[in-house]
Amino acid sequence: MNKNYIYLTLLMLILSGGLFFLPDRDNTKYSNPEDLMWSIVQPTRFVSTDAVAKMIIENDPSLELIDVRASDEYDEFTLQNAINIPLDSLISDSYQDYLGIDGMNTVFFSNDDIKADQAWVIAKRLGFGNVYVMKGGLNCWMSTIIKPVEPEQTASSEEFELYSIRKGASIYFTGNNIESSSDSKKTTISIARKKKQSVAEGGC
Repeated sequence: MNKNYIYLTLLMLILSGGLFFLPDRDNTKYSNPEDLMWSIVQPTRFVSTDAVAKMIIENDPSLELIDVRASDEYDEFTLQNAINIPLDSLISDSYQDYLGIDGMNTVFFSNDDIKADQAWVIAKRLGFGNVYVMKGGLNCWMSTIIKPVEPEQTASSEEFELYSIRKGASIYFTGNNIESSSDSKKTTISIARKKKQSVAEGGC
């Protein structure tokens, strides 16, 4: 089994155990510990960067993106229409109104999986449903959506089809066309700084 997966599972178990000691403001809302432990190891809690890109492009009204990084990182770059709720603020009552909204699917993301996973555990422990983690975070977003790599010539047709979709998504998000790796002249991908959306402005 992948060592990173084992490490992440142990981290999630420790975090979820620690969350049992949160102040009991509303115990009836908290999720069952056994259910939480089972949910932690399920791959269905993750959504791919490809799925997130598709939902953004299609203006999916059910998508709520929550960037759990620090505000200075959020100011530098974030995903379209994302709300910034730093991880250490997530348990605050003033932010919990953004979780568990009927008909909304909340996707947490950070630079990688770690902070977003912690946010997912907190939200599940507090009893919120329809919460997910963007697999690989913004690091994966950059390598798959912003700067997708053209497959080798021996790759399958499915890989080329995925690359074509990602190339189109890259053009959508950056406004730049991507030249193939075989071209001698490289295109520089520029990423426009996103206008900050405060929590008060809402999500998607």
